[in-house]
Amino acid sequence: MSAGLPALSRELSLPYYDDALPAHDEFHANRVRTVALRLADESEEDVDRHSLSAAAWLHDIGRPRKRSGEIDDHDRWAGTEARTLLEGEGVPTDDIDSVEHCIRTHSIRSSSPEPETLEAKLLFDADKLDTTGAVGIVRLACIVGERAGRAGERYAVIDDSSAPGTETPDVPDISLLREWATERLDVMYTEPDRRLGASRWEFMQRFFSRFENEVGVEAKR
Repeated sequence: MSAGLPALSRELSLPYYDDALPAHDEFHANRVRTVALRLADESEEDVDRHSLSAAAWLHDIGRPRKRSGEIDDHDRWAGTEARTLLEGEGVPTDDIDSVEHCIRTHSIRSSSPEPETLEAKLLFDADKLDTTGAVGIVRLACIVGERAGRAGERYAVIDDSSAPGTETPDVPDISLLREWATERLDVMYTEPDRRLGASRWEFMQRFFSRFENEVGVEAKR
């Protein structure tokens, strides 16, 4: 079953992403899977690629329910739901245990359990890397928009509240992209992940510099 576990998990996960917003949809899950497997290739230790890939597909299946207020803890819910789904397909218990642990520990929240296996650490890091680089900028902007929408605002503020003479907005602004990215880069577990994160952060720094220059030009007109 292990060899067929990734394809099965993808099939099981897709209906859960039907109502997902762009920041936590099936494409995010696939990017996390791709990066996690790439990092596994660079690991000096053996990695259970099948359970890692399966966990990547299933890790955010609870996001739509969290957004709608049905649940509070999307990683714990997803871990339990994934276990139920995989048990129903006759997946061996050891594989299910590995997948569930990866899912339950992928969140950055302080209340989340620490990832104890290499697979869980790789999933955690790959998930955080999806908030870095070019893709990360777009994804974080989507998250800012989602949160502004939940706060009752029609649009998120795309500005730099640290600029002189600028009033601090009451909704998320562009500075959060920098804060969220650095927060996630600071908690990476493995060296390959940190190297990739550093490369992506270099690009983000160039973007923020260009953004600030463009805002400055507009402000003078």
